[in-house]
Amino acid sequence: MSEQVVPEFQHRTVLLDEAVDALAIAGARADGIYVDGTFGRGGHSRRILEKLGQRGRLLAFDKDPQAIATAGTIVDPRFEIVHDSFATMAQALQQRNIAQVDGVLLDLGISSPQVDDASRGFSFRADGPLDMRMDTTRGMSAAAWLASADEKLIGKVIREYGEERFAVQIAKAIVAGRAIQPISSTRQLAQIVANAVKTREKGKDPATRTFQAIRIYINQELEELEIGLDKAFRQMALQGRLVVISFHSLEDRIVKQFMASKAKLPQPDRRLPIRAVDLPQPELKLLARIKPSDAEVSENPRARSAIMRVGERLAGSPSAASAPSGAGQ
Repeated sequence: MSEQVVPEFQHRTVLLDEAVDALAIAGARADGIYVDGTFGRGGHSRRILEKLGQRGRLLAFDKDPQAIATAGTIVDPRFEIVHDSFATMAQALQQRNIAQVDGVLLDLGISSPQVDDASRGFSFRADGPLDMRMDTTRGMSAAAWLASADEKLIGKVIREYGEERFAVQIAKAIVAGRAIQPISSTRQLAQIVANAVKTREKGKDPATRTFQAIRIYINQELEELEIGLDKAFRQMALQGRLVVISFHSLEDRIVKQFMASKAKLPQPDRRLPIRAVDLPQPELKLLARIKPSDAEVSENPRARSAIMRVGERLAGSPSAASAPSGAGQ
């Protein structure tokens, strides 16, 4: 059965200009190779293509079939879309004989069209099937997982990925609820959580953290982020830029720690006679930490939690200096 493409929902790309500007696509770099690891509805990709030179190249990734359908409307020989996670970029680049890239942009989380489309099951604001898969062509839905997972695992997921202090109570309520009838809709799950959470955060629905946790777990978002950051860094040419936009603390913590570890100056053994010129150098230079402006948040409230971190690849690794960008094309 073919995937049905639903009408496009409105989407505003967060930190559009700031993110693309951070890639520094200018001069000789305009003919470089770039990766948009999260195509979404193509806001960043289209802006990157505007800045690319005639010999430039953009490889984009997305797991969402609807995003892939949108990407199909871009007719540009410099552009290619891959229906897969950005965590697979190393294999995808190797298949295309691309040794190195000049920049990688990751805009994490879910897009507005995914949230606003009730049929996707990401939001409790409208009733819909409890799916939550970013790639609806593969994997287990949230409903299927909740029907089979044990109480201990459900509680662990909600606690660790949702940072929910009532995780144990919610897990018990879910198991009790599914014994009466299958939990197959977003409204059912939201109501179960609401009944289990006695103290509510001001201005936040009690189901927010639980929905976030299950979505992250179902899509393996944090695991893919860790893999993707490592793969992106390994593929980065010297002076290549890594630009990552995150929307919650779990994502940002991983990005921050990864960049900090690469920017840290290795400490040599002080007992050894090492000349200053031979001292090891950091592999990454931290360039910026940027949040949306008040004006952007006013126009797009979903941007308020965004944090963008930017790093530049330094001559810290033999693999980075072994080949020029795009070698082997």
